[in-house]
Amino acid sequence: MGKRRLSNNIRKLRFERDEMTQQALAEQVGVTRQTIVAIEKGKYSPSLELAFRIALAFGVPLESVFTYEPEDPEEDAQ
Repeated sequence: MGKRRLSNNIRKLRFERDEMTQQALAEQVGVTRQTIVAIEKGKYSPSLELAFRIALAFGVPLESVFTYEPEDPEEDAQ
């Protein structure tokens, strides 16, 4: 089974929201700033609930925040 990659646009979305701080986003979604840092860097994958809370904080669909792609495109065809 190939690896999959979860990427996000949190940093870009924060910048577009008057340069929202990681701390402000963390407080809005109920986690620590360190959790936001780890998610932004791709070192931590949020729970589905947290992913939705982040999307709601920005007022955008989940797909505008997170992208999930297989590293091996043929894997999804199997």
